[in-house]
Amino acid sequence: MTDIITSNVSPSMARHVDLVWQQRLRLFFAVFCALLIGFLVTATVSKEPVRAYLTMLTGPLPEIRWSDLHGWQLRRMVRFGSVIEDTITLSFLGLAVAIPFRARQFSLGADGQLFLSALAAAAVSLYLGDGFPFLLPIVFVAAILTGFTWGLLPGVLKARYQVNEIVSTLMLNLIAVQLYRLIISEYMRDPGAGFLVTPVLPSSAIFSGLIAHTNVSTMLYLLPFVVFAAWYLLMRTTTGYEIRTVGSAPAFARRVGMPVTRSIILSMAFGGAFAAFAGLHISNGLLKRLPVELSPGLGFDGLVVSLLARNDPKAIPMAAFFYAYLRTGAQAMERTTDVSREVVQIVQALIILFVVAEHLIPAGFSARLRQSWNSFLQKFNYIHRLKGQK
Repeated sequence: MTDIITSNVSPSMARHVDLVWQQRLRLFFAVFCALLIGFLVTATVSKEPVRAYLTMLTGPLPEIRWSDLHGWQLRRMVRFGSVIEDTITLSFLGLAVAIPFRARQFSLGADGQLFLSALAAAAVSLYLGDGFPFLLPIVFVAAILTGFTWGLLPGVLKARYQVNEIVSTLMLNLIAVQLYRLIISEYMRDPGAGFLVTPVLPSSAIFSGLIAHTNVSTMLYLLPFVVFAAWYLLMRTTTGYEIRTVGSAPAFARRVGMPVTRSIILSMAFGGAFAAFAGLHISNGLLKRLPVELSPGLGFDGLVVSLLARNDPKAIPMAAFFYAYLRTGAQAMERTTDVSREVVQIVQALIILFVVAEHLIPAGFSARLRQSWNSFLQKFNYIHRLKGQK
């Protein structure tokens, strides 16, 4: 197939397409090997490993059933809705990690940015209330500015004072989480609730639902535009070019006079802005109010998604869907089989390790896979043409 595609393009473009196909084949092979080893691990702890693994792989899918009373019915939409909900959140968090990565900044601050952005969105929603004109756009601005500002801090610390971004983002995460809990418990708690939680957000600040009995909201429609914005920022703007150049060739960027300091700061700040969409989705789309014990750690899942997508914004939604699907399948396997969820966490860890270490797979191996696939396609097309001539 790649031979057909590259026959009418320039040699440099052909080499680029060939490299892309090799990378995809290596990624596919890495995931396949991880799933295969995961099955072997499952076989050691389960009496029915095939059933358990099939549950993990097919459990999140909807099920179509026929009944004489109701006709065709689509069932298990709650599980599939959970996959879509997690995909939206993880996609935003993957973008929040990928943008700093492109400037070679290992940011782990998506958690804190998410917490404070969700808090800002809920606070503005409750303060302005129903009936306030343009409430939802104002909530968007508040969340994005909060995430941008919280991402700006480690960027300034790294660019101006050479503070390690891993340390600074982790410490700022702790500050953000504790600040979130303090404000919820002391200033925004609902006195009528039986636990520490904010009042329910006004209806005009809540995203409309799309699938019954799930929390899949209209944020799903917004996701492609946010992904496009991230791609456009990196690939079609001067700032994005500077960010990519600083990440791939920092010495060259300094030599030609690029604003390296500004690029580092903006990469971290833009990452915070994209994390804000995840916080907004959680507060105004999923929960519709904020509990004091919002679980930390989602930012690290965004790191995994970014690694799976190789920091490519266009590939992040698919990587997020894959990771969310695996997590939901883990829950289904835990509930319906004799395999614990920890086994699926082993599979997840294996996939991450194989993907990160995919360069250990020889390039020649993926090239041979590609050649075999091209040979198969040529033979298939030849047989198809012979049948057509008959």
